[in-house]
Amino acid sequence: MKGYLKRYFITGLLVITPIWGTYLVLSTLLSFLEGFLGDFLKDFGRFYLPGMGIVALLILIFSVGIIATNFIGKKMMALWEGILNKVPLVRNIYSVFKHIVDTISLQGKEQFKRVVLVEFPRDGVYAIGFMTGVTRGEVQKLTEEKVVNVFIPTTPNPTTGFFIFVPENKIMPLSMSVEDGLKMIISGGLYTPSYLKDIEQQSDKGCKVNTG
Repeated sequence: MKGYLKRYFITGLLVITPIWGTYLVLSTLLSFLEGFLGDFLKDFGRFYLPGMGIVALLILIFSVGIIATNFIGKKMMALWEGILNKVPLVRNIYSVFKHIVDTISLQGKEQFKRVVLVEFPRDGVYAIGFMTGVTRGEVQKLTEEKVVNVFIPTTPNPTTGFFIFVPENKIMPLSMSVEDGLKMIISGGLYTPSYLKDIEQQSDKGCKVNTG
């Protein structure tokens, strides 16, 4: 009974915490932005409606996004980050927030070709990885077999990990999407893609039938 109560409590906590945290962050952020930008718009112009502060923020974010995606914008962002990284206190705070945003947004997932299963860090132990391409150049020339580039992310932070070269015949392709693979890694296995769930349910049903 104690084990069941503990499991139910932890499960309920895991469900409620992200919902409550999301509500607190969004409500605080929207209230602050509406007050800050709303007051500015009131002073700047005579015409004001509730919510204009949030609309102005959305326009600002969209405009920054357009600028940051072109060549000149990328150069400006790199220069800006270089300046921030040279300021002792600021660089620590900025790096933490950037790290969190990169992890949440799963930045760079478009570079992954597909999700694969490889034996790592030793034979008999498996890890989920992402194939980034076929190995070329000096590395491929020095290996006896055809190898592919595989990135093994860490949990719960998929922005760091191990880059390894795996023989093509040792790769086990998975049908799950790159996004599902990243979610599974970030959650530490708490999230399971629907395909795997279907297989497990069919296996459980088969076991029940055989037992009966």
